[in-house]
Amino acid sequence: MSSSVSSGVATLLHTACGAGILAMPYGFRTLGLTFGVIALGFCSLCAMTGLLLQAQVARYVPGRTVSFFELTQLIHPKLSIVFDLAIAIKCFGVGVSYMIVVGDLIPQVFATFTSKKILLERNFHITMVMLFLVSPLCFMKKLTSLRKASLVALSSVVYLCCLVLIHFFWPSKEIHQRRGKVFIGFPHNEPTPLTTLPIFVFAYTCHHNAFSVYNEQKDISTRQLNKIGRYGMSIAFVLYTIIGGAGYLTFGDHITGNIIALYPPSLSTTIGRVAIVLLVMLAFPLQCHPARNSINNVLYSFQKVEKNQREHTEDSNLIPEEETVESQTGGPPVPPLQGRRFTVITLIILIASYLLAISVTSLARLLAIVGSTGSTSISFILPGIFGYWLIGSEYTPEELPRTLKFAKLAGLLLTIWGVIVMIASLAASILYGASH
Repeated sequence: MSSSVSSGVATLLHTACGAGILAMPYGFRTLGLTFGVIALGFCSLCAMTGLLLQAQVARYVPGRTVSFFELTQLIHPKLSIVFDLAIAIKCFGVGVSYMIVVGDLIPQVFATFTSKKILLERNFHITMVMLFLVSPLCFMKKLTSLRKASLVALSSVVYLCCLVLIHFFWPSKEIHQRRGKVFIGFPHNEPTPLTTLPIFVFAYTCHHNAFSVYNEQKDISTRQLNKIGRYGMSIAFVLYTIIGGAGYLTFGDHITGNIIALYPPSLSTTIGRVAIVLLVMLAFPLQCHPARNSINNVLYSFQKVEKNQREHTEDSNLIPEEETVESQTGGPPVPPLQGRRFTVITLIILIASYLLAISVTSLARLLAIVGSTGSTSISFILPGIFGYWLIGSEYTPEELPRTLKFAKLAGLLLTIWGVIVMIASLAASILYGASH
């Protein structure tokens, strides 16, 4: 079934709004209210630019098969392994962090009405969620199939917005006592903004699912695809501004990395924890989908190299014709992600995620490093490179229309900005312990 603009927007919003939304108010701590909103707006604009560039370059791949892999074949095929590895590692790491959040929050929910040991055990809840809820969703082959799950998850974000606003406008006595100093401008005696800037940068990362959303649209014209990027990032900016700004104004410089943990125990807070669990639980399949595609591409690339070295035959003889699908860009054939291959790769992702989630209680530093490299590559560097090299490639430099010149310049600037953000965020992650 073809997807609409609204379901495409919901999917991208669900991909972007993960567990990091809990840390959004903390991002204001080192920037203050004014510059925090400005930073959110600028990051939203950069993320929107990346999505608009992806909508532009999608037309260079015929049909509905556009992907990072296909586009890489047009500019430098050997880079496809590097790009796909970045996507796979980033999505896998974020997916594991979601399961860690599940293991942290569900026992707190059950602790409000039971003292049974097994129901307070984090590994028990991770096992149940992975087995009966996450796994079935991960075996769905199209993002269109997850549109209802995305709507449920976005309802959780709306509830969190309401919870933050209610506690801001009608704070309890205990919240009043926890409130610190609020800074409208830059705060004093705070660490460098680089410690929290990655929270804003990575909050809009949904670009790894953009091409899948575009491929499933009923209307794949550039004008229609542009609406998805504009609407999605605009709504995300509003949601983040409400949660981040109101949360910071509530607690000031006493804000921590998980705002819901600061609220006194109550029915509304418990429902909030349940809402966050729903959000991250239903977001896991949206990380599994691009990770699975990228792993498939990487495995095929290694398989192709190995057979080239062993057989030295033509590409058409490397893999039987019935096991491949010809690339729409004229590059090497791409193995179809179906049947046993689809099942095996999905099971590997699920099992590896489960084992890591029950073994590690905190991936903050690892996720910060992976996010600094993977998220900036996916959101800024890759869309920028593709936009700069492909947009207007059918024209000579003299014939290139002004609008396409502007788009190419935007791609170049976005790439440069992505490299700067990667270096700065990675340095902050290593030196200051910043994390998503």
